Amino acid sequence: MDLLAELSRRKVLAIIRADGPDRALKCIRTLVGAGITALEVSLTTPGGAEAIAKARSEFDSSILIGAGTVITAAQADEVAAAGAGFTVTPAITRGAYRSVEIGLPLLCGALTPTEVITALDMGALAVKIFPAKLHGPSYLRELRAPLPNAPLIAVGGIDASSAPQYLAAGAFAVGLGSPLLGDAGTGGSQSALAARAATFLAAVTNA
Repeated sequence: MDLLAELSRRKVLAIIRADGPDRALKCIRTLVGAGITALEVSLTTPGGAEAIAKARSEFDSSILIGAGTVITAAQADEVAAAGAGFTVTPAITRGAYRSVEIGLPLLCGALTPTEVITALDMGALAVKIFPAKLHGPSYLRELRAPLPNAPLIAVGGIDASSAPQYLAAGAFAVGLGSPLLGDAGTGGSQSALAARAATFLAAVTNA
């Protein structure tokens, strides 16, 4: 499977932070049921790797399941063993380097042009511009002027109204955390999560 092409086609990467593996899995089920089929479980979730393993055993390969907030090399090894299809980092971390070493597709966090080029040179599949909200969609447009072929995904503070703007500015996908998840990861309404997912999907479909 061409992960970059699939993320570009799906446009939305859901970022799941929850209070435990069971709640994370419940959120995954809700989001998949609502039509969001690319997801990352942040390792800030207690038992995050366990949630990835359970989700990977439950859903077929058309559902993309990765690991987020991969900081250390040990975490990269752990999520690879759990069946994660890709890793996501907030920056150029030891976990990023280890992901490349073991052949796990990497969406590497970066912000500046230097960091973007460094991430791509080290072998990242794509670069996560984080926090995207800091400079807004116009910043992606400026980055793409000297780096037109750099695959960029915008993450951080993106809501349903701004998501289409990031896509129009050249992001191939947007990563959605708390504006999508809300309080569902800590016991909040799963039906409300499904409704937010539908809103986001409608926004990016029309982008």
